Formats: sequence, C-alpha cells, structure tokens
Amino acid sequence: MKGKSKLIHDFKLITGSKHVITSEWNKEPFVKGWRYGEGEALAVVKPGTLLEIWKVLQICVKSNVIVIMQAANTGLTGGSTPFGNNYDRSIVIINTLRVNSIQVINKGNQIIALPGSSLYDLENKLKPLGKEPHSVIGSTSIGASIVGGICNNSGGSLVHRGPAYTEFALYAKVNENSELELVNELGINLGSSTEEILINLENKNYNNSDILNPQKLASDDKYSEIVRGIDESTPARFNADKRLLYSASGSSGKVAVFAVRLNTYTAPKKSKIFYVGSNNQDDFWKIRRDILSDFKELPRLGDYMHRDCYDAAKKYSKDTFIVIEKLGTNFLPSLFEFKRIVDIIAEKVKFLPEKFSDKLMQFLSNFWPNHLPKKMELFRDQFEHHWIIEMTNEGINEAETYFKDFFKDKEGDFFICNSNEGKKAMLHRYVSASAIGRYQALNKKNIGEMMSLDIAFPRNEKNWLEILPKEINDKLELKFYYGHLFCHVFHHNYILKKGVDAKKLKKELLEIYDGRGAEYPAEHNVGHEYKAMPVLIEFYKKLDPTNFFNPGIGQTSKLKNWK
Repeated sequence: MKGKSKLIHDFKLITGSKHVITSEWNKEPFVKGWRYGEGEALAVVKPGTLLEIWKVLQICVKSNVIVIMQAANTGLTGGSTPFGNNYDRSIVIINTLRVNSIQVINKGNQIIALPGSSLYDLENKLKPLGKEPHSVIGSTSIGASIVGGICNNSGGSLVHRGPAYTEFALYAKVNENSELELVNELGINLGSSTEEILINLENKNYNNSDILNPQKLASDDKYSEIVRGIDESTPARFNADKRLLYSASGSSGKVAVFAVRLNTYTAPKKSKIFYVGSNNQDDFWKIRRDILSDFKELPRLGDYMHRDCYDAAKKYSKDTFIVIEKLGTNFLPSLFEFKRIVDIIAEKVKFLPEKFSDKLMQFLSNFWPNHLPKKMELFRDQFEHHWIIEMTNEGINEAETYFKDFFKDKEGDFFICNSNEGKKAMLHRYVSASAIGRYQALNKKNIGEMMSLDIAFPRNEKNWLEILPKEINDKLELKFYYGHLFCHVFHHNYILKKGVDAKKLKKELLEIYDGRGAEYPAEHNVGHEYKAMPVLIEFYKKLDPTNFFNPGIGQTSKLKNWK
C-alpha cells in the first residue's frame, strides 16, 4: 500500500493534485468504455504537457505498473479502458485530453496533432484555410481524438481517403530491457534530448527549415484505387491490413503517442447530398458498381441506413440529435457527465429506476416536435433502404444525370438535399449509433444482451445486406443495420432475446462471415471485443515486447512479457 501511495504522491508532484483521480466516483468515466468494457485502475492521471506525460511514463515504468493511454474514450470496443480485473499488475490510465493543440505546417498542407486534440477541433481549425482533415467519422461529433483514429486505423465515412494513417509520429515505447525510449519519426528537427524535443514541439520552437519532407506517407495514398476494385474478392479496408501497420498507425495503444503528422485536403468548391431510396437491395449493388467504376470523381461519402435503423434513430437518438444540432458537440461531454451523475444518484435512491437518465431524456424528447425533414420522412414511408451520398464539384452533375436515368425504370427514387436537409440527413445517420444503447436501457428487463459487429465484406460481394438463417434470426429481438456502402463496411447491431447466449451466437455469426470472406473488425479496432489476427499480434509484440502498454488488447495476454 505504501508503494501505491508513493506512486500517487509522485504523480501529484508532476501534474498537480487535481489532475490525479483516485476516487471510484470520479474514475468511472475513464475506466468504463463508451459502450463496451470496464475494469479497475489504481489512478487516472491527466498530464498538462508532453513533458508531464513523459515523466508520468517514467514513474510507471520504474514502478512496474501497466499504462493505458487514453484520449476521448469514444471507441465502441473498449480499447482504451481496462477490461476485467485479471491483470498481473496495477493499472494507471494516462488521459491526454489536456494536451490538445494542433499545429498547421507546410502552408496548411499538413498538421501536427498532439495526443488530446480532436477531429472536431481539426475541422474547425482547417475550415478558414479551405482545408479538410484526413478523416470524418461518426464519433467526430462526440469528440473523437485525431491520435486515437491513427492508432486504430479508423476508416470513417470518406470514400476516397481511406483509413487514418501516417508514417510520421513521435512516440514512446518500452524496449525489451524495460527501458523507456522516445522515438522521433516526425520528420522535424527538434533537438537531441527528450526534454528538448518535447518542449520544442509543444511550443512550436522550430522553423520551416527544420521540417523535413522525406519520402514517407502522411496519409493512405492507395485507397481511392483500392475502393474502385469492385471485382476483387477481398475487402477494401479492415484493421488487420498489414499495409497500414506502421509505428503509431494501427498500434492500438501499444505505444504512447505524443504527436502525429498528417496531410490535409483541399475542401471542395461545391458539395451536394443525394438522398437515395429503394426497396430492392440489388439497386444499391448496381449503383455502387456504376459509380465506383465509371464516375470520374469518387463520392465524398456514402452512408447506408436500413428503415428499421432510421426508425430507431428517430425515436431513441432524438435527444442526442437535438443537443448536437442546437448546442454543438462541445456540449456533449457535459451532457454525458450529467447523465453519469444522475445515474449514480439514482442508484442510491431506491424509488428511482435503473438507467434513470436515459428514461428521463427519452421522456423529455417526446415533447420535442419531429426533427427530421419532410422529404426524408416521405422516403422512410416509401423505401426500406436509404443511402446518403455526398458528391463534390464535377461529381454533382455526374450523379444527378446518372440517378435521373437510373430511376426511369426503377421503383426507387432520389432527391438532392438543400443545406438544412443535408446536415440533418448526415446527423441522423451518425446519431443512429446511440439508438441501440438507449433501446436496451429502456427495455433491459425484457430483452437480452446488446451486440455490435463491425464487418468488412469483399469488394465483389453482391449480397451486401445480411440475410440470416432462421435459427439465428429467431434469437434476435431487433436488428439495426447501417454502414459505409461504397467501402462495403457495415455495422450490424443486435438486441438479443432474453436468455440467448451472446458468446455462442457471436461465434455463429462470425463463422458465417468467415465463410463469406469477410474481415472484422473493419474500422473500430479489436479493442477487447475481437480476437486480434496473427499479423496484429506480431505487430503489437514488436512495438511492446514487455507488454507494458494496454495488455489484453485483442484478447491477447494480460501478463508481463506476454507470458
């Protein structure tokens, strides 16, 4: 106990007492995943500078404790939190959100992102420059971090840019001799000593002449070609793709990332959202193939929603939609904190129901008028399948001409969204991810477990919409389907019937996907939910030979030295 007390004391000397969290109440948002997984941690430490992160790491290495690096903790597979309590050492979570600056370099063509910076802030920083970030993902709206996206090879919605990837990074690793070392692959001359490098980077104490531009990638430069390969029998993207495993990229928290360097992209001069509906899944198969093979300009994004998912999001994600639309994403952390406090209080007050915050917010949302545009609602009544496609520049005319011709002899239809309709269509799709959690919270007593699968189908797969055998389908209460149709990446969310064995059912589902040549996870990373493929395990062991950082990720060993 004395050792643990000294450890916490030393942390406080580095960061200040208020940035070292040890009470169970205050640790909860950091030790519990956004949707999946939780465990115990000795402390949560929130350094305020890069040098403070390094000093905390030094103490952790010396004290033989596990480190889990964490930023926004928005992941869906529990990859930035402990999982269970069967670790062989104490755990310290280093939360990096206080170290959140973004530096624009190379005339706005690249950026340097420190570990706590968010995609939302990056979007806002680049907008006045006429630039866009490398990724747009659903969790951008709830504060997802830039570095987290790189570590997880997050794919997101953008059709032509692919998974988040870079070969430029500054990170710390623990070598085979249990020594902490700083690796500077950022391509910037920042000095020689660790302290000098970290201070100079954070304070931007470098000149343009210090920025080197070696022949290394700051983004995935092959994806636009790969996604057009519609006759290939392999998926366009998935987390265990060896092509995209490099240092920080795909590292899953097996190193401590201080900074990454990424490309930016010129924002399109014109952009339009096409809202497409059909009752025939083969229509969407044909549209996908035509656009990817024949269009001169690839779509910017193309997100699919099944009607059931549309309905669930309309009912159960309404409050989240309204909060983001009216108050912006900056308010979301406060909202989630409020929810947490309300639920903890409710647990201690006997007459208040379980998941009281969800039930209260759901009740209040019923008093808000319909938040979705009339055209979308008409399409909901007409069509089972919904596809939100954003085209830019010359691609707008290409798409309009194509859809007018395509639907001449088809029962489906499309419309071009105005600015308000387009924003609401995309927001509706993004908040749909939270609907399943709300439904489970409201109906927990009468239903079984919640299960979310992240699947990448082969590019030549015609039957992209899942049709399950009756013996499996009969075990499901609800199915919510959405995803990135051009990339053939789909999110299958299930509510199981009460009493159904979730582990057994998941095994059965994954066996079906294996038989279809699918890969999983597609973009949410393995976390603690999926078993890491051999190529990933090999990569993790190379990065972290003593299993110091984030042990157990991908259902690997939690023991020191991978024993």
